[in-house]
Order: sequence, then C-alpha cells, then structure tokens
Amino acid sequence: MALTNPALATPASCIADFSLIPIGAQNVSFAQQIADIQRLMQQSGLKYQMHATGTTIEGPWDQVSQIIGFAHTLIHQQGIVRIQTDIRITTRTDKVQPMESNYDSVERALSTTAATAT
Repeated sequence: MALTNPALATPASCIADFSLIPIGAQNVSFAQQIADIQRLMQQSGLKYQMHATGTTIEGPWDQVSQIIGFAHTLIHQQGIVRIQTDIRITTRTDKVQPMESNYDSVERALSTTAATAT
C-alpha cells in the first residue's frame, strides 16, 4: 500500500542515531562490519558521526532512512542473517538545528556551570 497524501509527507530533514546489532554472529567482534558501515557513511555524502555505540547521521529523511537500510543490506551480504537496529530520530519544524548544535549547547552549559562553581 502506497501512501500519497501530501499532507502527510515526511519531514524535510532529520537527525537519526542508529545502532545495528547482529544476532547469531559467530564472532563477538563487530569491528569489521562497523568499519564497512562507516565507509558506507563516507560514500553517502551525508553528515555523520560515529560514537561508542552507534552512528548519528543527518540529512533528508528519505536519504537517512535509505542509508540505514543499505547498512542492513551490507551486513546481511556478509552472512549475518538477522539484525536488530535501534533508531532514534529527531526532527524540528521551528528552526534548522544541525547535530553539532546539540553538542555546542551542552558544552555551553558545562562551561557556564564550571564558571559559576569557581
């Protein structure tokens, strides 16, 4: 079933944080697969940031969801038959807020707290 209601279009831009979890893999290390996913992110042209437990990616909703799907396909092609993925997505309609601004807000709060503590 295809939805074609323009009033229900996806948001123009989003920030998604995702983590792929292979189920049933023989090896406990997932480093090679993570490296492959990071190469996929580089090729996408989208803004992304790897962190200790996943990857944050920013861009148009359709491209972000597509690249997460590509990551699944990439890992399935390596013989992992089951993957569970945790995804958090944020969107805003009141202003453009790139992912770096979230970090900057926390850094400002930390520096303000440090200045008032001394």
